[in-house]
Amino acid sequence: MDLILQVCDKYFFSPVVYPVSWPEDYIVRQYISLSIITSIGAWLLYFATACFSYYFVFDHTYMKHPQFLKNQVRLEITYSTTSVPFMGLLTALMFVLEVRGYSKLYYGSNDSAFYSSWLFLAISVVTFLMFTDCFIYWIHRGLHHRSIYRYMHKGHHKWKVPTPFASHAFHPLDGFLQSLPYHVYPFIFPLHKGLYLILFVMVNIWTVSIHDGDCKVPKILEPFINGTAHHTDHHLLYKYNYGQFFTLWDRLAGSYQQPTCLSVNTLLDELKQLDKKQE
Repeated sequence: MDLILQVCDKYFFSPVVYPVSWPEDYIVRQYISLSIITSIGAWLLYFATACFSYYFVFDHTYMKHPQFLKNQVRLEITYSTTSVPFMGLLTALMFVLEVRGYSKLYYGSNDSAFYSSWLFLAISVVTFLMFTDCFIYWIHRGLHHRSIYRYMHKGHHKWKVPTPFASHAFHPLDGFLQSLPYHVYPFIFPLHKGLYLILFVMVNIWTVSIHDGDCKVPKILEPFINGTAHHTDHHLLYKYNYGQFFTLWDRLAGSYQQPTCLSVNTLLDELKQLDKKQE
């Protein structure tokens, strides 16, 4: 994140935003800048990916489902856009620690040759996905505990048949907690700064994709990937398929259910048959 902060400081913040007495490494300045960058970046990424998915991937027939709310898309967008700045304030705390050198993020020619190798970058991707999937599973499952659920996570399950715009429609603390493993990883393991930014963007795209209702996954990957079908059933049935990327922890912890999207697809088939008869 310091790569983006340096660019913004040079071209946007330094000339007009902050007093001269605030140097670029002043922690308050860094926190304010990172909060702004995080919120604006999250909004742009959310609207770019969710709009593309909504118009080109999402099957709008799902909106005829009886559990699809009136004005749901508008409500999802409103919830998401109002939550993002508060999530940004929390996320910026982690970015400040990273920028100030407390993490194991690295970049540049002074790093070891192995850390700069393609092999280590590939290993980093695998370990990042496995680490974050594990901890997001347990955080997500914890948010379903009856003592917590209604205060934080219930709002996200308001959308029983979600659209891509529901992907970021979280209570801010809920959204931050589920993103926390992404930020904790580079404090434990070395990770290239460029790769970290790429993974952060890809994670947001994945979050949109599992809310797009497109339940198609290559047959060979179905037993392993926690895709849209799994997450659609999670929204409808609550107590199954808590995983983010993989089915591993759902299987180990007994919360796995073979996804079918039947609750939605059965209705869709009926609607399509009815449309054919009316033609």
